[in-house]
Amino acid sequence: MNSDKPPEPWHSFLTAIDDFIAEETHLHLLGGFVVTIVYEAPRTTSDIDALTIKRIDTELLDFAGQGGALHRRLRIYLDPVGVAPVPENYEERIKEIYPNAFRRLRLFVLDPYDIALTKIERNIERDRDDVKHLAHVVPFDLEVLKARYHDELRVYLGNPEREDLTLKLWEEMITEERS
Repeated sequence: MNSDKPPEPWHSFLTAIDDFIAEETHLHLLGGFVVTIVYEAPRTTSDIDALTIKRIDTELLDFAGQGGALHRRLRIYLDPVGVAPVPENYEERIKEIYPNAFRRLRLFVLDPYDIALTKIERNIERDRDDVKHLAHVVPFDLEVLKARYHDELRVYLGNPEREDLTLKLWEEMITEERS
């Protein structure tokens, strides 16, 4: 990400949100928008995933969420994410993007390791591709990924033994990509 504002149509979308909200609003972002716009993955996305841990106003979702006026106009939408596993201390590592682009809207992205770990339970092909991409462009230190998984996430997972296997698969996948 080398710009002080997001590319279109995201800039128009986020500007419309900024104009709509009445007070400073912080969104913690993850998912495809961050992977494609911030980390330049060669794929597309039609939404901005924002953690609902940081309360998202229902009026904002009616306006910018799936099926809302902004979605109908620009064909992209704000998607509240409430089910993705998030490492315990993720807020200590978030970074603001486009800090001067909007009056009231503040966008914060999860650290790339934390983004990868939010994908561990679902682990579909697109998630694995995103993890490979992040591991390449960051590049990942596999010891940091494993430590964060074990120290900040594993205890919160519904099926940690399955996710242990997923992490091992990811380690092998990343190591293979690097050789």
